[in-house]
Amino acid sequence: MHKNDVPNWILSLEKEDLEFIKKFVINSGSLKEIAKLYDVSYPTVRIKLDRLIEKIKLHDEVENEGFVQFIKQLSIDDRIELEEAKLIIEKYKQERKDL
Repeated sequence: MHKNDVPNWILSLEKEDLEFIKKFVINSGSLKEIAKLYDVSYPTVRIKLDRLIEKIKLHDEVENEGFVQFIKQLSIDDRIELEEAKLIIEKYKQERKDL
């Protein structure tokens, strides 16, 4: 897989989140095993997973919003530079997160 093919929702996650996902997959999705690895209770791991799920859902919602799609299309049409489009989208996402 090329770097450019990595989905944006993965790129939006923190290193800690990615490490959790890796451990989750390696342990066949067993929250019980993850709890042992992190030396925490099962409910604590469940909360971590639920928060991670919400982060991913929120990212997908923002990515699919009309405004974000509009900015991406402006960049595709060469009406604005790619770097400016990225800055606008990141600012928009940050403001949404602060609501």
